[in-house]
Amino acid sequence: MTLNTVALELVPPNVDRGPEQAIEEAHKVLQFAAESGLQGRIGHILMPGMIAEEEDRPIEMKPKLDVLDFWRAIGPELPGMSGLCTQVTSFSDEAGLRGRLADLTGAGIEGVVFVGVPRTMADGEGSGVPPTDALATFRDDVPHRGVILIPTRSEEIGRFDFKCNSGATFGLTQLLYSDAIVPFLTDFAKHSDARPEILLSFGFVPTFENRVGLVNWLIQDPGNAAVAAEQEFVRTLSDSDPDQRRKLMLDLYKRVIDGVADLGFPLSIHLEATYGVSGAAFRTFAEMLEYWSPEQR
Repeated sequence: MTLNTVALELVPPNVDRGPEQAIEEAHKVLQFAAESGLQGRIGHILMPGMIAEEEDRPIEMKPKLDVLDFWRAIGPELPGMSGLCTQVTSFSDEAGLRGRLADLTGAGIEGVVFVGVPRTMADGEGSGVPPTDALATFRDDVPHRGVILIPTRSEEIGRFDFKCNSGATFGLTQLLYSDAIVPFLTDFAKHSDARPEILLSFGFVPTFENRVGLVNWLIQDPGNAAVAAEQEFVRTLSDSDPDQRRKLMLDLYKRVIDGVADLGFPLSIHLEATYGVSGAAFRTFAEMLEYWSPEQR
């Protein structure tokens, strides 16, 4: 059973802006989808469960509307779309996490990406359930169980294989600003029999990224030359005019799709407008999906 979907990420609004802001975001999605030709093409809304991170985050992290409340507000506004979300597991005990997952799936959220501690902490820290344990424990509770996949991270092949063996049905990649996922999945296919669904993540980069730096901050991995090259590509995207920016993203998308399409992994697409949905982002996404989309498979 695969998702076989195009998932659009929507970040829950700040609590002080209330559910009215959530509904406004849903209406923007419908408007931009209609204007760009993507009406009826988005199958899921992916909602990240946000937690406090490093203090150097370029945009201050304010308290966010809970994913459940966000989905209950926007779900009725987005007919034909289902819900996915990320859920931090490392600070919840098993009973609390089981109840949370029951609430999420009961609200119509079909898949959950199990996430661990922030990068300021080491794997295994946190008083709750590690993501790999959650995958095994809640196999019967959540039909689609996801994990984060970072193809540029050291020793990721072994880490991802372990997660698959623990019960992951799909991997959600970090935002892709290079085709590093192609050699990663090529090598993974040689070392593992697992063929989980891969949600390939692509993010729109606006002109003001180089002034704010949020995308650069999100993908950072100090000392990693592969990520440094991706950060340089992000800077190039931000400095480019709209037509050139779309071309660069489309070229990257083509390289990734052409490189992984025949490796035996079910594929879905995850689209993210890190600073919020916009007409420009949707026009870029539409060109990408015109080249390839999951329903064409």
